[in-house]
Amino acid sequence: MPSPSLKIYLAGPDVFAPNQQEHGESLKTITKSFSFTPLYPLDNEILESDNLSKDIFCSNVEMIKQADIIVANLNAFRGSEPDSGTVWEIGYAHALGKRIIGYTNDTRPMKTKINPETNNIFDKNGWRIEDLDHSHNLMIFNACEIIVEGSLTNALQHLEKYLQA
Repeated sequence: MPSPSLKIYLAGPDVFAPNQQEHGESLKTITKSFSFTPLYPLDNEILESDNLSKDIFCSNVEMIKQADIIVANLNAFRGSEPDSGTVWEIGYAHALGKRIIGYTNDTRPMKTKINPETNNIFDKNGWRIEDLDHSHNLMIFNACEIIVEGSLTNALQHLEKYLQA
């Protein structure tokens, strides 16, 4: 069983869900069921602020610094790519030397996801799509230790097996 002292920062667009509090509690419950300590951005207590945006940013940065591991929801968000804030968090965590595990419901190569009918390496605007057989942009793909197909549970199962090995 992993040490309960391992802190997992739950990165992803989940904070924007219509039922964000209940959804967050569900993610934290799943994380705790693997004996990890969840760090969830909405748990930051910012009661009053003259600069709410900056305070949220700084609080999330502190959580990432405290985390042992980042587990990132890389599902497409508002388009064909992951949430831009999550992508920033991955880059920041990578710069800090943190372990990062991503998860997504769709691990098909990017060109297949973007052009499922033709599998073409150009998007509808003629821009080239990376043809590296990665599910995500090479910068995200290579920053992550692994990108697991499935849910948070699947990502934590992978982490648990790795830690037990």
